[in-house]
Amino acid sequence: MQLSILMPVYNEEERVAEALKQALAVQYPCEIEIVVVDDGSTDDTAQILRGVDDARLRVVTHPRNIGKGAAIRTAVAGARGEYMVILDADLEYDPQDIPRLLAPVLDGSATVVYGNRTFGSHSAYSFWYVVGNRGVTTAANMLFNSYIGDLETCFKLMPVELYRSLDIRSRGFGMEAEVTGKLLRRQIRPYDVPITYRARGRDEGKKITWRDGVEALWILGRERARRRPSDNPVNSLADQ
Repeated sequence: MQLSILMPVYNEEERVAEALKQALAVQYPCEIEIVVVDDGSTDDTAQILRGVDDARLRVVTHPRNIGKGAAIRTAVAGARGEYMVILDADLEYDPQDIPRLLAPVLDGSATVVYGNRTFGSHSAYSFWYVVGNRGVTTAANMLFNSYIGDLETCFKLMPVELYRSLDIRSRGFGMEAEVTGKLLRRQIRPYDVPITYRARGRDEGKKITWRDGVEALWILGRERARRRPSDNPVNSLADQ
């Protein structure tokens, strides 16, 4: 199996080199590739990416910034692996956790795996950020009668073809809710794996806001209102 690690990047000149160094240093239980999408960065991100020399790394560039969801869509279109996972370049997530996400897939226990963040005083950006995240996750659980632990997690691991079949249209952070809503609508329940996490603050470049939470709730409601696919969601990944 080959795993495609998809990294959307926008103005991360201070962190992207370290993020790639950490991701490339992990001992993975399978072959990997890292697909970086520079989403129209205006700082020195592009120059830094050109300086990273590793055969496992491919870089795609957007001429202008169009959002995380659009960057992931580009990365997925060119992914060569059977499975994919998203890894942001902001150093909030530890790539050493990726093998833990792969474990239930490799042993046949799961098809889709989410990294479940444990928020604490040393790792959370703010009280309201955590409350907002829990609120959106609770809304998804109520709407779809499920019990996922962390809807907004970056670490979403699944088959590449499954993600492509979801046809994610959200260009920004709303893609997190759209992915989860479409999976739950198909009755695909992600397998939760605890992960480490350290949130950065606004002064460090954190971009998500309360508006993204409102958008996530709207997207979840929209997906819940749509008719559920009639085919078996596990056996028919291409079902829209």
